[in-house]
Amino acid sequence: MSMRLLLTFLALLLPLAAQETLIREVVDPLTDTHIEITGLFTTTSPGGYFPMRVKIANNRKSTTKIHLDCETGASFGQNSRTSSSYDFEVPGEKITTQDVMIPLGPPTFNYGGGTNLTIKMGGSYGTAEYTINGELDPKQPAVLLSEKLFTPNASLLDSAAAAKFTSSYRSSSNFGGKFDPKQLPDDWLAFSGYDWVLMTDADWTATPPGSRNAILSWVRLGGNLVIYSNSLTLASLGLPNDASYGSIKIHPIGTGLDPNETIEMVSKGEPPRQDSLRNDYEGSWPLQAAFGSQSFQYAIFIFVLILFGILVGPVNLFVFAKSGQRHRLFITTPIISLGASLLLILLIILQDGFGGNGMRRVLMEVRPDDGQHAVFLHQEQFARTGVLTNSTFTIDPACAINPVPISLNRWARYTSRNDYRGTFNLQPEDGKLRASGDWFQSRSEHGHILSAVLPSRGRIEAADKAGTYVSTFDFPIKTLFYLNDAGQWYRADDIQTGKKFTPAPVEFSMVDPVLAEEANGFVSRQRQMLNTARQRPKHFVAITDAAPGIETNSGIHWKKTHTVITGPIQ
Repeated sequence: MSMRLLLTFLALLLPLAAQETLIREVVDPLTDTHIEITGLFTTTSPGGYFPMRVKIANNRKSTTKIHLDCETGASFGQNSRTSSSYDFEVPGEKITTQDVMIPLGPPTFNYGGGTNLTIKMGGSYGTAEYTINGELDPKQPAVLLSEKLFTPNASLLDSAAAAKFTSSYRSSSNFGGKFDPKQLPDDWLAFSGYDWVLMTDADWTATPPGSRNAILSWVRLGGNLVIYSNSLTLASLGLPNDASYGSIKIHPIGTGLDPNETIEMVSKGEPPRQDSLRNDYEGSWPLQAAFGSQSFQYAIFIFVLILFGILVGPVNLFVFAKSGQRHRLFITTPIISLGASLLLILLIILQDGFGGNGMRRVLMEVRPDDGQHAVFLHQEQFARTGVLTNSTFTIDPACAINPVPISLNRWARYTSRNDYRGTFNLQPEDGKLRASGDWFQSRSEHGHILSAVLPSRGRIEAADKAGTYVSTFDFPIKTLFYLNDAGQWYRADDIQTGKKFTPAPVEFSMVDPVLAEEANGFVSRQRQMLNTARQRPKHFVAITDAAPGIETNSGIHWKKTHTVITGPIQ
């Protein structure tokens, strides 16, 4: 008991700030002209985004220009890198504050490293540089705690996390990062790299409305929110009972958090997001299996190389530049080489073509209730490319996108091999996301997972007659299952936009195999989300091949986009 009190006392000596001051430069003390860059969380997550608040106080008369370069990668080792940059222009005698979401890139495959974010500042206020990082075991969930929970409990939680997650690759492990609820960002992307957010009921009450909406959007995508309270309920806190693909829990609290109990709580349920990104797609990805494999046509290229050897060798020497005309070798040899190269390029184009083909599988939660009018979706996509003329593309709106390692083969580029190096640059701009680098490479196979929150008026709603419904989705639905509050399943097929339909009652034995097959078409993480969501009374599960997906590289022809939609009847 004495050791616990000692550790608690040491935790109280930690800095009280729930934010990390990354850069602060005062260029004119007399006018308090300065720039302050603050990390809204005290650590980076394995992938996702890092929220950063930039405050520029330009109390001079001249315009100020600031440029930031950001790069993320592993704490050590090579692995992949992600870069982004930001420009700020502030007129004289103005003060501006702006939140920026910094893309962090995919989790590293180096089991001994974390995620580093380096910020370099230049411009009117001089130069500065800062690096912030996060260290988590590959099997460890990413957790955020409010300042009230973090300060008295961090030391004990870190010790418990180290005992559970430490391996030969890592000597210690931090439990999570810290935040100030009053300063939380209002963009769900800030939380997209995390699995759990823990706070007290007073913290939730102090959280601004925009930040609450951001957290709830993250929850509906699969995040887990825990509110510590001894008296309040979800309803009294304005929280929904239905958390879509995530969870919201009220947990009692005593004088402090029990470290072992807390570790056990955040370790249950779906695998951590970073673990899913590392392992769900590499072994037996159903989408990749459905797309099929392609063999490499070695024979035709071997034939061209043999033909080239014959032409550039004996034919060139004894026919084109025979004895007494050897000087022609300076002309014939480059011509033969150039012709062989052009022939190889032509064969590659004829075999692989331009652009590429792919398949997508989407899990989508539709929420027309409580004025949300939004969809919360996860999109798995697999593509095989031919010759690409442009590898840069724009995603609208900005979302969480990650490359996923696929099985090692002739076409695979992004794998879990430790010597893999790549660039996956992401540039947020005007609510969109511009991607460049190695997201798509010519003559390669690629896998990605995208998560997004999109506005939508689509829904399934009750019609004027009891038991009759209508779809407002702007695409047809192949099959719809509905579970009423009495536990009875219903089914309807061939549902058209705006046309009333009446589902027919069916036995669960006729529903379960179909929904199980749909769930098995996703990787483990999305499979668990669907299996949880399909058990909710007064909710539906719809299946369609006509819904649009999130567009990425325009050169890719998506042969099929299969979508499973869940949500409440409006």
